This record gives sequence, structure tokens and C-alpha cells, in this order.
Amino acid sequence: MLRLCDEDSDSSYSTFSSSSSLGAAAPNLLPSESEETEPEGEEKICTVCGDKATGYHFHAMTCEGCKGFFRRSISKGIRFSCPFAQNCTITKAKRRQCQACRLQKCLDAGMRKDMIMSDEALMMRRALRNRKKQERLQNVQQARAEALTEEQEQLIQILVDAHKRNIDSSFPKFIEFKPPNRLLTHVVKSRTCSSPLHSLGSPPLPHSEAFQEEGQPFQVIAPEAFSLLLHLTDISTFMIQQMVKFAKEIPDFRNLPIDDQIALLKGATLEVCQLQFNTVFNEQTFIWECDQTSYTIEDGILIGYQREYLEPAVKFHVRLRRLRLHAAEYVLMEAIALFSPDRSGLTERDLIDKIQEKMAMTLKCYIDQKRPCFEGRFLYAKLLSLLTELRSLTMESTRQIFHIQDRNNFAMAPLLKEIMS
Repeated sequence: MLRLCDEDSDSSYSTFSSSSSLGAAAPNLLPSESEETEPEGEEKICTVCGDKATGYHFHAMTCEGCKGFFRRSISKGIRFSCPFAQNCTITKAKRRQCQACRLQKCLDAGMRKDMIMSDEALMMRRALRNRKKQERLQNVQQARAEALTEEQEQLIQILVDAHKRNIDSSFPKFIEFKPPNRLLTHVVKSRTCSSPLHSLGSPPLPHSEAFQEEGQPFQVIAPEAFSLLLHLTDISTFMIQQMVKFAKEIPDFRNLPIDDQIALLKGATLEVCQLQFNTVFNEQTFIWECDQTSYTIEDGILIGYQREYLEPAVKFHVRLRRLRLHAAEYVLMEAIALFSPDRSGLTERDLIDKIQEKMAMTLKCYIDQKRPCFEGRFLYAKLLSLLTELRSLTMESTRQIFHIQDRNNFAMAPLLKEIMS
């Protein structure tokens, strides 16, 4: 841990309490200003001023302040004189009042002049430390390149293959369901609306087919909204079916008790569907582009979602999409969400916790190996944070769906109802 220098110490030369291994790298080449720090135990006291000591410096147990003071005083050949009787009390609070007595106390404590390194020697030692640091960094990078085990490689391949076979967020096979009326799937905004999430080319509605409350945007009347609601319900059913097929191809999932499989699907399906839907999201236009069909935030508002929910959801998709995740990173995130041991109704929580940990470690190792150091340094932490945010968004989405159902007296699709029960 880096220790901040005392106000008396040389600010250009901070020391690490654990730096003895670095200083000892070439004991026969360079003299050492600091000897090995004492093993951790009771707190050590500076023999000069009584402050907290950081180790042996110049052959005496001292703090950083007295170490720096002694080195500067001897290196610069400064001669101090005591204005009193040359027996001043040196404490942490008074050590700056008399430099002559402080220097004498340093010598009395056993600090040795011959252990002070020249500027050239200091530069050589710092260069040596930097070289050692670079070597350690190279070793870390080499370890990263070898991070993925054979088991992890196989796991990634299983997940990616299962995803390719069962999930396609552009919905190319989504042809047997009710298509939306695309001319009436966007809210027509008033001229004063400044939202960048505006409708895309939707013609204005005749006055007889729209209403406007004071200060509110125009809204499409119920029949058109109901048509879109039916369509999006069918889309949700289709995505859930894809999710179930994907999960059943994961060996760890199949080996769980059937009740735990159901509990995991109920808890994670909507989260996984959001992750899948992110792969077709355009963060420039805020549109989900599914082959010939596209969806915007205004479609959600039309069927009854509150903008207060939808705008944070869009921001989530923007942040996730801008990370430019690999296919393996997407499926590992989906697997982490799926194997959440805190879902309600689980019986094998410890086993599921171990499976989730395996998925998480595989994701971290994949990032370490496949991403450049500067690019992947914080990626793993960002993904875990986004998964936590996704959990909150999904809970709010569930509340919104129930609100839409109650307000429209709408019968929820059986599979969606089962997942949300």
C-alpha cells in the first residue's frame, strides 16, 4: 500500500511499505537506504520523534518524515545550530522547531550517514524498480494469454452453439404471428416536443382519430394500441420460447431438478431476453432493428409503458451496446443471469451458486485473454454492474406489464403469464 509522505519528507520519493522485495533485487549492486520492514504485529514507533514508524531506514526504526529529513540534511551538507541549550525535546508535534536537535537525535538513534544513496544511485534503483515492474506486467499479460482452461473453452463453445441454434433476435421465423400496423405504431408528438426519440416518418393522424390533453403529446386511440399490444405480446412469447430451448441445451441446466429449472426460467427469462434484444439495438437511433421490423421507445409508450421506465431502459441498452461485446461475452452474461442462486423456490442453491461462479470466472478469463489490457481492464466490473441494473429494470418492467394488463383488461399470453407468475 502506498504511504503518503509526511510533511517533512521528500515529496518526490514516496516509498512502499512492501517494497523490500524490490530493493533487494540487486543487493550487491546498490546500497540500500531502507532495510526490511519489521513483520506486521504491534505498531512500531519512530525512535526519533515518536510518530508511527514505517520500518528501518538508515539502520534505525523511523517514520517517513524523519527518514526524509535525515537524508536531505546529510545529502545537502546542511549545518544546523540550536538556539537553545541543545537538548530540545523532539516529538511529532515539535520536530520542526529545532532541526539541529532533531538531526542529533537521528544520529543518536543509530541512523548512518554512509547508507545515504547518491542521486545517481537513486536513479539507478528507480530504473531497476521500473524494469521489475514492467517484467511483472509482462508476466501478468502472459498469464492472461493462458487464462482459459480447456473446460472453459468447451463451456463457451456449448453456450455459443446453443445460442446460434435457438436464438435469433431479428426474428426471421416470426411469421405466423399477428403483424403490427406499422403506420400506427408510433406516438405523434406535438411540435413543442424536443425528445430525440421522435417518431420515424409516421404520418399525422386525422383529428377524429387522435386526442390531446393539455401539455401532452397526441396519443393513438385504443384499437391501434391494442393491435400493437397483441403483436408485442406474441414477440415476447416467441422470445421466451427461444430462451427455454437455449437453456435446455446447457448441460448444467439439464442436470438440475425440474423444479429448479422452472424457478430459474421464471426468474431470468425476461433478463436474458433483454440481453438478446440488445444485439439488434442501434445506439445511434435508439431503435431495435429486427430484420424488416423495428421498434422504438414510442411503441412502448403507445401500449402503456411509462416514459419514466422506458428512458432508463434505453440508456441501459445504449451503455451495453457501446461496449461492443463479443458473442461469447453476451452468452456468458446470459448464463450468469440464468444461474442466479437467489431466485425464489430453488432447492439446490449451493450447486447453482457454484455454476454461476464458474460462468462468471469464465467470462473474466475470456475478457483477460481476448481483450487488450487497456480495453478489458474494467470491462468485467462494468458487465457485473449492468447485470445488477438489469435486475432492477426487469422488476420494474414486470410491474409495468401488469399495469398495462389491468388498464386494458387484456388477457396476458399463457407463457408470459407463467413466466411472470
